Amino acid sequence: MTDKAPLKIHDLRPAKGANKAKVRKGRGEASKGKTAGRGTKGTTSRNTVPLGFEGGQVPLQRRLPKLKGFSNALFKTTYQVVNLDKIGELFPEGGDVTVETLVSKGAVRKNQPVKVLGTGEISVAVNVQAHAFSGSAKEKIAAAGGSVTEL
Repeated sequence: MTDKAPLKIHDLRPAKGANKAKVRKGRGEASKGKTAGRGTKGTTSRNTVPLGFEGGQVPLQRRLPKLKGFSNALFKTTYQVVNLDKIGELFPEGGDVTVETLVSKGAVRKNQPVKVLGTGEISVAVNVQAHAFSGSAKEKIAAAGGSVTEL
């Protein structure tokens, strides 16, 4: 019987030919150099592409106009609209119509200004409180015996 030393981890080596050196591309003709796996010519073969480059198409920052001037569009008030025929449907017996009652009946959203327009007819006397009224709405409410109060 032969006396063999036990196998130790530090004695382990990979099999011959199992480890191959990494190919270092772009380091000269003899070592897979030249185009370095990027092909010949074209954008992707170059080192860098300018930021915002769109392949020759006019870039986005040149297609959009420059910021000019000042606009009051951000400060405009957008009213929620309620027509007289809707008020007539919601309040068939008349009475007081406020923004809160319109919100509770689902005609408008809360915390936004309300404008009453004169589309349709109203036959009952209503006392309407809103942020704005059209001229025809004021006339029709007054003709039906109601009153108008601007908030």
